[in-house]
Amino acid sequence: MLKFGEKICKHKKLILIIALLLLIPSIIGMKATRINYDILCYLPNDIETIKGENILSEEFNMGAFSIVLVDDMKTKDIQKLENKFKELDNVEKVIGISDIVGNNVPIEMIPDDVKDKIYKDGETAMLVTFKEGISSDTTISTIEKLRDITSKQCKISGMSAVVVDTRDLSNQEIVVYVVIAVILCFAILQIALDSYIAPIFLLLNIGIAILYNMGTNIFLGEISYITKAISAVLQLGVTMDFAIFLYHSYKSERENYSNNDEAMAHAISKTLVSVVGSSLTTIAGFLALCSMNLTLGKDIGLVMAKGVLLGLVCVVTILPSMVLVFNKWIDKTKHKEILPKFEHIKNFNIKHHIAIIIIFLIILPFAIWGYNNTESYYNLDKSLPDTLQSIEANNELKNKFNMVSTEMALVNKDIPNYKLNEMLEKIEKLDGIEWTLSYSKIAGSEFPDEMLSDNIKSVFENDRYQLIIINSEYELATDELNNQVSQVNDILKQYDKDALLAGEGPLMKDLVEIADHDFNSVNVVSIGIIFLIMIFVLKSISLPIILIIVIEFAIFINMGIPAYTNTILPFIASIVIGTIQLGATIDYAILITTKYINLRKEEKTKHEAIDEALGTSISSIVTSGLCFFGATFGVGAYSKIEMIGSLCTLMSRGAIVSMVVVITVLPAFLMLFDKIICKTTIGMRKIKN
Repeated sequence: MLKFGEKICKHKKLILIIALLLLIPSIIGMKATRINYDILCYLPNDIETIKGENILSEEFNMGAFSIVLVDDMKTKDIQKLENKFKELDNVEKVIGISDIVGNNVPIEMIPDDVKDKIYKDGETAMLVTFKEGISSDTTISTIEKLRDITSKQCKISGMSAVVVDTRDLSNQEIVVYVVIAVILCFAILQIALDSYIAPIFLLLNIGIAILYNMGTNIFLGEISYITKAISAVLQLGVTMDFAIFLYHSYKSERENYSNNDEAMAHAISKTLVSVVGSSLTTIAGFLALCSMNLTLGKDIGLVMAKGVLLGLVCVVTILPSMVLVFNKWIDKTKHKEILPKFEHIKNFNIKHHIAIIIIFLIILPFAIWGYNNTESYYNLDKSLPDTLQSIEANNELKNKFNMVSTEMALVNKDIPNYKLNEMLEKIEKLDGIEWTLSYSKIAGSEFPDEMLSDNIKSVFENDRYQLIIINSEYELATDELNNQVSQVNDILKQYDKDALLAGEGPLMKDLVEIADHDFNSVNVVSIGIIFLIMIFVLKSISLPIILIIVIEFAIFINMGIPAYTNTILPFIASIVIGTIQLGATIDYAILITTKYINLRKEEKTKHEAIDEALGTSISSIVTSGLCFFGATFGVGAYSKIEMIGSLCTLMSRGAIVSMVVVITVLPAFLMLFDKIICKTTIGMRKIKN
């Protein structure tokens, strides 16, 4: 390790030049990485709903669809609008009133059961189907073109329109996220460090690591907008303590060595030894997200694990080079450290460790109850502002046409009409079903079959399947809708065992079931992986259990608070926050514990060991916790996208809760279980208690 540090110091200027040159491909890679704004794309490919979506795309050329609401427009003008829509390459079909009954039939003559689905109070609903999928670049571009074509009289609903608005809002906010995080971290570092300019170099170093991470995402093909939004601030918060540790170590080594290069070489060596274990637990925590069936977890996990690794590499290569090259500037801008040493807090915690254990036992059941009773929502529309065009259109569709969620059934083409109509009658009798629509229903109305265009027939039928559109009045991702989807599926299977149900409702039902499974599995996996790593790092059986209990207690408090404040969280925040908080803040506990082990091996009493370990760690833990808080708090307060805002709010609060719990509860546990720790830790069995 020391030789590695010496080489870094010897080639410091070359390292800085290479670091700056690597920013060029990083920025190019970052710009070239595709961003996915559709959460539903991360559902597994082997579920029936996705198979149904694929059939709609491949055999009906219906990769996605939007319902365009046209307000107070004459039939001939609607026809002109339809023709303009049809000119777009990605638009497969445009179905309006005139397509169903022709231009010569007055609206008044249309049967009510057909008319009410497409015309109400002067507003006409027009179905536009797209060849490519919901979130494909072509479909997103098509939505933008549709908006350019339409006037203020038109509103475009559907998931693709939501994706466009999510993208635009996210792109507007993401630069602000980084600016807020940098400003707050800079303010905290000014208090925690002894130089006015040193925080700039620490932030520049992390900034370079973030750009490297974002640039190398190109090898993943694409990342989600959630990953893009949180990865920079999360990487800043999680890896800043590596940089702080190196800076403090360098300051300490300068008292032992007159040569700055020599001091830095030893600082690099000690930093690597100290942070490799903690960085492994952080990386493992993020990689545990890859175990999720919802592959969004893999997306976040890989990007953040890579970010932590790159952050560590930059801290032991680029940061030392910066500090050495600009050492004179750092020395000239030195000031007294404002952050206190927290002696009173340390003494209080050790003196009252029994009382702290009692308080822990009192709070624990309330924290667990809150953790188990915090509610989540899955309706993606609720995470976005109501002022967005797509949300306004969806609400209009809901309020005027009572079209809240849409299900699309694919059944065998050879099912006779009387059987199909019998099946539709059963479905329409279900609670919450507003209406159903099929070609057999339109053809069986008052219109002769010859009046209906081939265009209409091709929408609902092909060589293998008949398409049935089912409209529900239940909100997406609710228990009522999920139960209804199951009932519809049961009826479909009675008539066609190979029938498939697709659409927003079934997709959301799958999302709920998969997310519920992921919530439990990802936490178990993360705890298991980190537990195994800590066994090797700490060479103990008891200490990993104690450390995980401490951090899980902090997670229970953090995740339990929403239950007491009646706050409902976006589902993705509920799934990933426990793993993120565990991986990101277990370092605080490892820092104290490692020092405690070494001091006990030096034959110091448990009181002396814990006193010194806590006393020399509080400042580092507080600084790291506050930086994590600063990097995420501002984003949580600012973001209009609740999926991102809630996640960052939970991370910022989790950093503070973990910081407080580690400083108070962990030393109390070490005092209480010192005998057991000594007996179950390699190298401590001969220590006298």
